Amino acid sequence: MNAMNELMIDTDYLGILILKVRSVMAKEAVVMPNSGGNPSDDEGPAVLQDSVDDLSREEVLEEIEGLDPEKQVELVALMWLGRGDAEAGAWSDLIQLASERQETPTGAYLLNHPLVAEYWAGGLDALGYGSVVGDL
Repeated sequence: MNAMNELMIDTDYLGILILKVRSVMAKEAVVMPNSGGNPSDDEGPAVLQDSVDDLSREEVLEEIEGLDPEKQVELVALMWLGRGDAEAGAWSDLIQLASERQETPTGAYLLNHPLVAEYWAGGLDALGYGSVVGDL
């Protein structure tokens, strides 16, 4: 890793954010089988099913939106890098481009990419940080 590729965002924090986003992205729509009409023996939704009252996605959105603008730009650039849009040597160009292209709220933009956590991990690896999450 060279000095030009240093992140402003703390890699330990980024590892935690990657885990949070993975848990949000793992959720699927609630599927309730035909219960037969006896509510007392109906099963509740599974933990990995997304329901209207589950605020975990909103919490992640708020967390991303609460970051400094420079850190939000880094998250976008890191996603692009991990996605293969550029090489690590173009990191400063990616930062510049992400800074110029802030058309939608950053959190919504990032979470519209189902593999964003994997892209972040790949981007960190490309920059020479290795895995900040560990083997999960």
